[in-house]
Amino acid sequence: MSCSSRDPTPRDSLNRLFTRDIAKLKVNRCGYGLACYEDGGLLVDGIVMRLGRDLFWYLQADGDFCGWARAHAIGLDVEISDPGVFVSQVQGPRSLEFLDAASKDGLPDGFTCYGIARVDLGGQEFVISRTGFTNELGWEFYTEPHHDADALWDHLRAHGVPFGMDWYAVDSTNPRRVEAGILNAGSDFNRFTTPYDVGLGRFVDEHKSDFIGKAALRDAPRERRQHGITCRTGDMTASGAVEQDGVRIGVVTAAAMSPCLGLRVGYVLFDRAGLGPGHTVRVRCRDGSLQDAELVELPMYDRERLIPRGKLVDIPRRA
Repeated sequence: MSCSSRDPTPRDSLNRLFTRDIAKLKVNRCGYGLACYEDGGLLVDGIVMRLGRDLFWYLQADGDFCGWARAHAIGLDVEISDPGVFVSQVQGPRSLEFLDAASKDGLPDGFTCYGIARVDLGGQEFVISRTGFTNELGWEFYTEPHHDADALWDHLRAHGVPFGMDWYAVDSTNPRRVEAGILNAGSDFNRFTTPYDVGLGRFVDEHKSDFIGKAALRDAPRERRQHGITCRTGDMTASGAVEQDGVRIGVVTAAAMSPCLGLRVGYVLFDRAGLGPGHTVRVRCRDGSLQDAELVELPMYDRERLIPRGKLVDIPRRA
């Protein structure tokens, strides 16, 4: 979604939509943005990008956020549209080295976490950001309608050969994003979960001016219902039931095999709060069996988030 105006009113519109104070976001910086329904349930999450004083993009996953934003912009001098942008990402310990090689002018100055830059890739200028769906060191690039996408891919492929770069669909990021505690809209949370239910309460600015869902969130329970879960003995899958003492108490919302940890990792959403890291539950696996699973803290490692900040660039070993 793109939001722009001659006046500073895009900030007013976005502050109405998001739980954080968008006015604090500086030009050429990104910020995590949650949007809620009036009852405090989560609509969507994503990255708010401030490309100019009065120009914002919102990088989201699923859901018609553009229509939602337009419906709540009545009376404001803003233009809200879908810019037709597609996003891809380059992630991994050598991703910034690759950017330095692929960009005409090398690595952009001051390109830190959640930064935005414009770079020449093969003779075309692209918006890029220090973000990603893996919590790895990396960056994302945005292909707009006027770009020659085939030429871009040819350019990136050629420069990726010395780095051993390969190309994968988004499902390849699933193990790492689960280890890192990154949630997926529509599966890991939905309209029936508040930010507090799924550990995103820190992204709710309770002291900012009114936003959609603020009144409901003021009185919402603060206890977390969603946690990380690991299983060593079975093929834990998404939608598998989670039980304790023979009673179903929750569901697995995401599951993947972690090459680094050597076990199945995932998220569990409980019907009600109470259990947390350190507890053991039983999870229904792909073959129908019930297996022991342990609740764990998120992220599962790199809790200081040194990796995406480039403070830890060791190539991980498989378990």
